[in-house]
Amino acid sequence: MMTSKYILTVLAGFLIGMIISYGFLGSGPPTKLNHGQRSPWKVIPKMNVSPEGLVYPQTKVLDPQRRDVLTVTPWLAPIVWEGTFDPLIIDGTYKPLNLTIATTVFAVGKYIRFLKAFLESAEEHYLVGFRVHYYVFTDQPGEVPGVSLGPGRNLTAIRVPKFDRWQEISLRRMEIIRKTIEEQIRREAHFIYCLDVDMLFHDRVGAEVLGELVAALHPWFYYFNRDQFPYERRPASAAYVPQGQGDFYYQAAVFGGVLENVHRLAKTCEDNLVVDKRNDIEAAWQEESHLNKYLIRHKPTKLLSPEYIWDDKKRHMKEVKVIRFSTVRKNLAEVRDN
Repeated sequence: MMTSKYILTVLAGFLIGMIISYGFLGSGPPTKLNHGQRSPWKVIPKMNVSPEGLVYPQTKVLDPQRRDVLTVTPWLAPIVWEGTFDPLIIDGTYKPLNLTIATTVFAVGKYIRFLKAFLESAEEHYLVGFRVHYYVFTDQPGEVPGVSLGPGRNLTAIRVPKFDRWQEISLRRMEIIRKTIEEQIRREAHFIYCLDVDMLFHDRVGAEVLGELVAALHPWFYYFNRDQFPYERRPASAAYVPQGQGDFYYQAAVFGGVLENVHRLAKTCEDNLVVDKRNDIEAAWQEESHLNKYLIRHKPTKLLSPEYIWDDKKRHMKEVKVIRFSTVRKNLAEVRDN
């Protein structure tokens, strides 16, 4: 006969398994398919072995390349810094999979002026040698510049409305990304990365950024105490984060991962933005506040260091060995309509 203690132990194990499976440490439950039904997402091929014959330095367990920064989170997600990966190994492992990486940017209103330099720098540094499909959301499709794209790289311009307030672009971003994944991107790509257009690539951004659910550490807050993070602190908002909670503060200018996970993130943030609008409240940092709330419960599986989201207005920090992608200096009052 089973004892009460045994039954409680079994139930506890079941509950812990459910918590892990449904997103406390991951990114939510898998999509359930009926018998014979095809997955709505492109299948990512199984990882190949590293190409034979690669020559690279030996990794030494007792001699880590970085001792000055955190390189793994408490939930065992890697944090990508210079010196934590070998480009030859990681690109050589991913390139044979023939992946397509969707990349979204919003070039609305005066922000269209940043698009040409963004694309030119991306073609020089961003996932070079991989298939990339840029999706440019703009109110001026006719103004999208002609930029020479490498083999296997494409661009699609998608018309979106011009909003009266720059905040509206931020508030509608998750909805537009979610809809485009459903209507188009899910048939065309394996991964999706959502980037800001007023930025430039300066150095290699390769396969080390690929992951299930990827977030980037905000360059202004990665060394702050979490009670100093600019989370939404009003309980009335769906983005509310109480004091004493949270891991890091993430920058909404860079996030991504596999299609299913980013779709789930965008849909959840969109739903919560709708709730806030219904309650006549706007989170402190619009979709970035909702993104941070989501990532507290649905832990990212990989974090990008500030190398991947620097700000040109910020003084150089010694732990940032290389700046790969950064926000350009600009007059916000001039480029924003309000």
